Amino acid sequence: MNKLDQIKAMKKNRSIQDLLDDAQGILLNPIAMFDMYYSLIAYTETETDDPIWNELISTGTFSMETQKFFADAYFTLNVSNADRIVVLKSELLKYDRVLAYAFNRNHIKVANLVMVACNTPLTADDFVAFNAFAEKITARIRNDGYYTEYGKAYHNDLIGKILDGHIKDTRIYAPHIQILYDGFETYLYLAVVRIGAGGASHSKLEHIRELLMERYISFKFAIYSDYVVMIMSSKQEGFDLSRILGKSHDLFEQNDLNIGVSNSFENMYDLRKYYDEAIAALECKQEDDSEKRVHLYDNCI
Repeated sequence: MNKLDQIKAMKKNRSIQDLLDDAQGILLNPIAMFDMYYSLIAYTETETDDPIWNELISTGTFSMETQKFFADAYFTLNVSNADRIVVLKSELLKYDRVLAYAFNRNHIKVANLVMVACNTPLTADDFVAFNAFAEKITARIRNDGYYTEYGKAYHNDLIGKILDGHIKDTRIYAPHIQILYDGFETYLYLAVVRIGAGGASHSKLEHIRELLMERYISFKFAIYSDYVVMIMSSKQEGFDLSRILGKSHDLFEQNDLNIGVSNSFENMYDLRKYYDEAIAALECKQEDDSEKRVHLYDNCI
């Protein structure tokens, strides 16, 4: 069998480590898996003089210096623009490498897979087979509760860091921020969900977030301060999001939820400005003063 057929023949219900070991036996180069914050999950044993591989294996992550190197060499940009796999070639690297993503059940990128060509050069067949291997890992972790929760926590952390103004070097964070754009259209909106008069417990906010995630699977969610934050998108600027959210009126009524929605925007780094707009939408006097649960900033008087 060729490499692709051998990868496809691997049983997905084996451990991640076993899958990596089997794939190395087929593709003949070392493979590592690490999460979206570069924490090592699993790797195949090999001896190599590749300094970046050795750093990851020996320390369990990439240093900030290495992350800056990735950004300066445009590797970070290439990775952030990749839908599935990306080949990294450069005179700055000792060996070429190929990187792919693994996804959880909510189709959130939760892990990276990298193969370093320190034993044998990469070929077109290797790229196809490695992509199939990434799909095999995705199938293995899709229904794993750890990766489901990791995806939620990852989105929550990213959104919180942007709102707090903690992301300073946008080059390093490019692949992380790109994940928030995944599946979105051009125009973004931010909504805050308040329970009752506010001040709900964290466990109550988590419960409401779960209900909303089941209803709006394409949205990105976080818990921030006293609110559930939702980021959503539209193909058209000025799209009437109250019509979309209005479909959940019963859910909002049963749980005493009020939703403030910002104006549209396009840059994730502007989240704080539009978070403030969404808060203002909850508190301002609206043009339509009738009882309603969805409050648009555009309707503030």
